[in-house]
Formats: sequence, C-alpha cells, structure tokens
Amino acid sequence: MTIREQIEASEAKTLHAAACLSCDTAMTRREKDEAPCTFRTAFQRDRDRILHSNAFRRLKRKTQVFLSPVGDHYRTRLTHTLEVAQIARTIARAMSLNEDLTEAIALGHDLGHSPFGHAGESVLNSICPHGYKHYLQSVRVVDYIEKNGEGLNLTYAVRNGIACHTNAIADTLEGNIVRVADKIAYINHDIEDAVRAGLLKHEELPQDALLVLGQNKSERITTMVAGVVEHGTDSIEMVPPIQKAHDILHAFMYENVYHNPTAKHEEAKAKLLLEKLYGYFRDNPERLPEDYRRIAEKMDVDRAVCDYISGMSDGYAVDLYSELFIPKFWK
Repeated sequence: MTIREQIEASEAKTLHAAACLSCDTAMTRREKDEAPCTFRTAFQRDRDRILHSNAFRRLKRKTQVFLSPVGDHYRTRLTHTLEVAQIARTIARAMSLNEDLTEAIALGHDLGHSPFGHAGESVLNSICPHGYKHYLQSVRVVDYIEKNGEGLNLTYAVRNGIACHTNAIADTLEGNIVRVADKIAYINHDIEDAVRAGLLKHEELPQDALLVLGQNKSERITTMVAGVVEHGTDSIEMVPPIQKAHDILHAFMYENVYHNPTAKHEEAKAKLLLEKLYGYFRDNPERLPEDYRRIAEKMDVDRAVCDYISGMSDGYAVDLYSELFIPKFWK
C-alpha cells in the first residue's frame, strides 16, 4: 500500500461514520482527472494547493474589520483565516471528522474577499451586473483565476464547503464546521481588536452573554467549540444556551463595532476608490493584465474587471489608484 492508501484505510477505521472520507469518489471528484498522489490524500493535496496559491498570500494585506490599521497586532484576512482553520480543526478532531478536508475548506474560504473588507464587497456587488459575493468569488478564484487561469482543480467537497461557508448548508459535516468556526473566530478576534483600538471597553460587553461564554477570548472560544461538539453530528451548530449567548454578543458587536463610525470612517473613500478603478478598467479593458483580458474575451468585461479588482490587496488598490488618478510632480 502507498502512504496515501494507508491514510485512507486509517480514516475508514477511525473516523465517525458520518465523516467525509478521502476515498469517497463522489466527494473527491475533480473537473479534470488526475492520477492520485503517492503520499497525500485528495484533500491534503487541495490544502497544499490553496496554501501555495497567490490568492492566499494576498490575504495578508486585506482588511478584516479595520481599514489599514496602524499596528502589527490587528487581524488581517490571513490571520483570520489561520484562526478559523485552527478552530475548525479542533472541532473536527473532537468529533472524529476529516481534519484534512476541514482545514482545506478553512484555508480557502476567504480567497475571494475583496480589498477593504465588506465595504469592498458591497460596492462591487452594487456596480457589477453579475453581482458579487465573496464566498462565490472564492470558488471562482480556485476554479478560473489561480495558476494563470488554469485554476487549482480542487475536489468537489472543498469547493462546496468554500461556497457554503457563509450562510448555506454544505454537503459535508466538515464544510459546516468551517461555517461555524468562521463565526466563532471573527466575533472573538473582533472583540479583541475593538478593545485594542479603543472602540470598546471590556466592561461594556453584555454580561449576560459573558456569564455563559466566558470573560476572555480563550474561555469564549473553548465554550463555543464545546457547544458545537456537544450538539453532535446531526447538524453542526452550538447547543441552544451557547447559541443564544453568541447571538447576544453578535448583535452587540454589530451595533457598537461593525457600524461604529470610528471603525468605518474611511469606508466612503474606499468605496469611491473601487468605483473609480472599476469604471476605468471597464472603459479601458486593454489595460487589464493578460489573464483578465482572457476572462473578458471568454466571458465579458464586467466579469474580468470584477475578478481583477476583487483580487487586489488594500495596498495594491491604493497604489494603483494613485498611479492612475493622482498627478505626479516633476523632480
């Protein structure tokens, strides 16, 4: 037996009956057939392809909540993604589900996020006739954009989990773990970042929720993870008391942080910047990079422009805007 076959045999013996196995041909099918790897399962290969992709590296310069924060300790899309992957793997391991599939989905779930966070997503959705949702764009990234337009040729289970990570039910329990882990990660790290930024004081957090979940980040994550594991595999969610406390905390964060004018005061500028870039490349498609000109030829200009802009990091978008629209002084 190859090492891959040994791993697959071990999964069949040790994982939960409802786990997605790496030998499941329906879940591991790819758009293009490939010979199996000697050492890695299909989901391990997907994880590695995502980890080595250009889109994954760009996450380090994409906004999570705070636009271009000054300081090394605020979350970016990359650090958020790593925290989601850690939480998701902990849940999968505790429930005897497929950790490799869970990790691959988690690492790929935000690859399609636009620059400037949800502000960027909102403006692209409003001006692109195709609409724009970051979870669907993440699938476009792995299918059509990475590797100079060849795509990563990922398995069905990973692509499905990425597409469903925001508000849909995935076809695997592992995909649904990532959806819950995403919520656990962002509400807790956003509290920490908001306190660091001076938008919140810990004592302002709703105490009825903290009495259930815990007084610090570690306690809250542990409680929420335990709530998912306790709920079992019939559906991936937290047990009701913990879910209720999470929802109270989530509503508080929306009112006091996510819509806080201090955190969002630069959003109008970011939206204007993306609108200007979009209009420029829609009117001048010949200025698009070659990969995106090919998308324009195969599909249409709006699709290509949206793909190009959504892939930009925050800093790249600002630099490109300056190059195109800000006059340069003679030296």
